[in-house]
Amino acid sequence: MKIVLLDTLTFGETDISAFATLGEVSAYKTTAQEQTQERITNATVIITNKVVITKEHMLQAKELQLICVAATGTNNVDLEAAKELGIEVKNVAGYSTDSVIQHTFSMLLYLVGHSRYYDESVKDGSYSRSPIFTDVSHPFFEIKGKSWGIIGLGSIGRGVASVASAFGAEVSYFSTSGVEREEPYKRQSLEELLSSCDIITIHAPLNEKTENLLGYEQLLTCKDGAVVLNLGRGGIIDEEAVAKIIDEKNLSFGLDVLTQEPMVQNHPLLSVKNSDRLYITPHIAWTSIEAREKLIASVVENIRDSFSL
Repeated sequence: MKIVLLDTLTFGETDISAFATLGEVSAYKTTAQEQTQERITNATVIITNKVVITKEHMLQAKELQLICVAATGTNNVDLEAAKELGIEVKNVAGYSTDSVIQHTFSMLLYLVGHSRYYDESVKDGSYSRSPIFTDVSHPFFEIKGKSWGIIGLGSIGRGVASVASAFGAEVSYFSTSGVEREEPYKRQSLEELLSSCDIITIHAPLNEKTENLLGYEQLLTCKDGAVVLNLGRGGIIDEEAVAKIIDEKNLSFGLDVLTQEPMVQNHPLLSVKNSDRLYITPHIAWTSIEAREKLIASVVENIRDSFSL
């Protein structure tokens, strides 16, 4: 069995030696579009995180039996072509739930607590020159008693809701799927949630119902002082709208995902005046050490199951 890993750089320092127990392994840190075909031509198994696998790739990979997506989303693989050609496709779900929940609160507390300002004010010597023992120039609020709205109440959304409740927040949600189900939290329309919540977090997939869900007009209805975090997918929030409104209204934004990744140079968000109310991380919410270890272990298990090893 020939196993080809196309973008191991996305796994960081995670141990991938277990793949060698399953067959002959070829591992590449990154794979450009023009390199894909050559690298997978003789593969029995392809492992890809973000490298795109097309029908043409599959047609020329005569030995290919399994495509393992080292992620939850499978939009980088032509699933219809794989089904037509009898090539199995397996993804991994649930491996990063705890990591994303944790990063949600990391982003919130960084913004709410003005961590950038206070860290810099100590390190640049400002605190040493202070006439008093404290600094109350950047007030922060407590999560307890605040209204927390969740867009997308899947496994991650429910986990965030549970922790938010433990902080004492009053949790409500908007269902992006529209499916009716029993939940311990109040269900609201998007309009109600945006206008009433102090904290809004997004944990939804990107699809026809969520693309550009929050544009300029929607963000304009948010409460003064609200914090909006996107840990779902880029494209759910209109980033140009964020760049505009953050300099017009007292709103704070935390973004772990963007429409295009890596972030494009000269992105409008890099030129906002109120940058202290904007926190962007490079799609790292899923990347805890434990999550990446679970991911690799699950991909290995997917291969074992497919070949009854």
